[in-house]
Order: sequence, then structure tokens, then C-alpha cells
Amino acid sequence: MYRLFFKRIFDILISLLVLVIVSPLFILTIVLLLFQNNGKPFFYQSRPGKNHKEFKIIKFKSMNDKRGADGKLLPDIERMTPLGKFVRKLSIDELPQLFNVLKGEMSLIGPRPLLFKYIELYSPEQNRRHEVMPGITGLAQVKGRNSISWAEKFEYDIFYVNNLSLWLDIKILVLTFLKVIKTEGVNQSDTRPMEPFDGTN
Repeated sequence: MYRLFFKRIFDILISLLVLVIVSPLFILTIVLLLFQNNGKPFFYQSRPGKNHKEFKIIKFKSMNDKRGADGKLLPDIERMTPLGKFVRKLSIDELPQLFNVLKGEMSLIGPRPLLFKYIELYSPEQNRRHEVMPGITGLAQVKGRNSISWAEKFEYDIFYVNNLSLWLDIKILVLTFLKVIKTEGVNQSDTRPMEPFDGTN
């Protein structure tokens, strides 16, 4: 019953509450990023949701759009701004995804939505992560974030799919809050993204 009905109510109520609480920080971040990123405070990207349904994930824009002589974007670490590093360290960049939750594209808790290009690399078992709504945070994030391997992340994702419950969601939500407050699990790979998944790592 929770998986089919009450989880959605839980998502809406908590998302609205968090948006009200963080609204001053939300507005301040928008203003600062408007100046830093030439009027573009948000980052949008297509991601696969439940059953691979496409949606546009929303984040605060933590990198600029500087390009090299060849016209291609510079590596992520070279485009990361000082403000971008700060909002990533405190996970502020994830806050706009609350609107994805309210739109019914994401859940507060679930496997993180990755890139479409990874779908063809998943094993049948790993692909089961798309049986539920993707989340802003999840079991893999509270178990190690970017400090664990892709294989471990997917194992935690499938454990979540198999054991989804109100108690597990509350536990993950509390652990997420504690990790953000303590900045645990935040390492260099959070400002320099971990190696892309290639089907073996």
C-alpha cells in the first residue's frame, strides 16, 4: 500500500515542507547564480525515470559553459566555479529536484537517475533500478555517495527496490540529513565526478 499510494503523499508533503523551510536559501542561490552564470541559475538534463520514461532533471548550475579552442566544453573540473563547489559540497545543487518530485517525475527516495547511455550497459538485474521512481537521495548515497564503486551502488539500488517501505524511506531521509550536516561522504569526486559507468566498474 505504501509503495502504490502513500509514498506519493509522503513525497508531496515533505517536498512542500522543505521548500518552505529552505526558501530563503533557495532564492539567495538563484540570485548568486544568475550573476555567476550569465542569467542561467539552473541546469537541465534528460534522464530516464521509472520504466525508462524520459524527464528533465533540474539542478542548480554549478559549472560554467567555458569551451576550448575546439569549441567543446572544457573538462568538468575546469568549469567548476567556487560557488559551484560550495553548493555541491552542501548538496544545495539538488534542491531544485524537489520540483521534479512535485511534478511526479521523481521521488524523495530512490535510485539516483543516471544517464540514458548507461541503460544498454546494465545487466538485467541492474536494470531493475528503473522499476521504481528515481530519487533525490537513496540508499547508495547514504552508504557512500561517490566513494563506492558502481557495482556497490547498483547493489544498494536493487536492495531498495526489493525492500521499499516507509521505514526504509524515513531511515534514508534521516541519514541523508545527517550526512549533509556533517558533509560526510563528500570527497574530491563530488567536485570531480567519478569515472563514467562502462558496464564493468
